Amino acid sequence: MTAELVRLPRPLVNQLLGLAQHAPREEICGLIAGRDGHYLNAYPVSNIAGDRGHRFEMDPRGQIDALRAMRERDEELMAIYHSHPDAPALPSLTDIAQHEYPGLLYLIVSLDTEGVLEMRGFRIRDGAVQEIGVGI
Repeated sequence: MTAELVRLPRPLVNQLLGLAQHAPREEICGLIAGRDGHYLNAYPVSNIAGDRGHRFEMDPRGQIDALRAMRERDEELMAIYHSHPDAPALPSLTDIAQHEYPGLLYLIVSLDTEGVLEMRGFRIRDGAVQEIGVGI
């Protein structure tokens, strides 16, 4: 069991799972904002990777727009999310190597389960991965 547990509002969880289900063959991605330690809103960002089925690369313009919207709502960036269409909800070696925000929660949604969507949380610092419990 993990030592840390974060609570996400059910509408936010449902939104992330819905986004992943809506694009089952490609990795979806985006940012999650909140205020005062509470996770509030997801900001989907287009995936511009060459192989969107196995990688994600957030559109820089989309990231800027999401960060601007957060600032206007007096929110702060609290998490990054993406999906794995055909892999478990675990950070890949590429995810670990390219992670640039060590303080943020990193959420991964997996569609690689039979009948059940899986979402797990992690913190990645200096190549070390720590699982974070995710509750509703």
